[in-house]
Amino acid sequence: MLDIKTLHKAIEQLAAEKDLDRQDVLDAVEAALASAYKKEYGKRGEIVRAVLNEKTGDVVFTQVKTVVDDTTVRFPLEGEEVVEVADDEEQLPLYNPDRHILLEEAKKEKEDVSLGDEISFPLPAPEADFGRIAAQTAKQVVLQKLREIEKDAIRSEFEDKIGDLVSGVVQRVERGNVFVDLGRASGMMHYTEAIPGERYRIGERLKFYLLRVQDGGRGPNLVLSRSHPHFITKLFELEVPEIADGVVEIKEVIREPGSRSKVAVYTDEDGVDPVGSCVGQRGARVMAVNSEIGAEKIDIVEWSEDLESYIAASLSPATVTTVELIGEKEARVLVPDDQLSLAIGKRGQNVRLAAKLTGARIDIRSQANPEQVQEEGIADTADAAAASVINEEGEEILADRSPQGESSSDEESSKEEKVEDKETEKVVEEEETKEESSEEEEEKE
Repeated sequence: MLDIKTLHKAIEQLAAEKDLDRQDVLDAVEAALASAYKKEYGKRGEIVRAVLNEKTGDVVFTQVKTVVDDTTVRFPLEGEEVVEVADDEEQLPLYNPDRHILLEEAKKEKEDVSLGDEISFPLPAPEADFGRIAAQTAKQVVLQKLREIEKDAIRSEFEDKIGDLVSGVVQRVERGNVFVDLGRASGMMHYTEAIPGERYRIGERLKFYLLRVQDGGRGPNLVLSRSHPHFITKLFELEVPEIADGVVEIKEVIREPGSRSKVAVYTDEDGVDPVGSCVGQRGARVMAVNSEIGAEKIDIVEWSEDLESYIAASLSPATVTTVELIGEKEARVLVPDDQLSLAIGKRGQNVRLAAKLTGARIDIRSQANPEQVQEEGIADTADAAAASVINEEGEEILADRSPQGESSSDEESSKEEKVEDKETEKVVEEEETKEESSEEEEEKE
């Protein structure tokens, strides 16, 4: 008989500390008791289960056998050793009297039994406390079960948050990779997902975009980003009620992280200004977004089905005189001389982002001298630009966010992501090895 009061207290404490369901912790304890019993009294092939009576503290041990016949198992030949067969092997498993019971015999125990059912047989209660080895086995089983339960709980919680913002505290920065405490779990932002030029201080609380959840040896690896275009989208959803309610829609987002972003917004509601809703009174809303991303500038433009109007708006903050469509996706834009450098932008950044946003080739020229081609005044959607584009379906059109500003094909992007994932796994494995060494030292103590 167990000290039920102490056991209850330990279960409640474990469940509270690890934020687990109490029944899951109890199941782990029962599995540990069954493992200890099997280690002390059972045979190798037996399936032993334990049921704990929470009122009395008594533990009932049973041996479980599966109902089989000659269609579900094969019987060993003379001298053939009975071994377990993996589930993925094609041949039938060998009949093992310690874990199988024939259908004819099973019907004597229970008339309505059928193939595949399990029948429990009571086992004698332990004559004394478990030995040291059995107790150590029970301890390891509890720890393993609790880790598995915690891993599943964390995975379930964060898989629902993929594509959303998560808030965390910076733990440390190693080789450009940022490790973040997210509460129940830790995340890692690879250096390629950080905003170029951004500095991260230990203990600083920041928002991150949850890219994906990877399988790890000791738990899920949470991959974070602050340079992804959706990071801007989610920040606006957080600050602008009209976007969260669906009144205003973010149609497209492009970014050169750390430098400039352009956001195209739209609404079909009369009396609602989509740009004004995102800017807020005296710029309060866009300033709140800016405070999260630092010095990166944000241009908010109104999306339009009319390509001429859309191109004119996309060149904000410059004022456009005329937009002349030359082809289906090509336009010549005339601007006043005093707006020429603003429309083109530093190193052609503004026109380049506008071309990515609208999907059109844009040629900016002076209104006073329309025949003269301006240096860096022409931008094409196929230009190698460090910009990421999100269309209205939420699909990333151009995924390159490298500081060199070179676009890459889908295949190259996939390869880069795989390399990044491998690097992430390598860094996390190193951290897990450190944690395992620390835990082993604690267990020895």
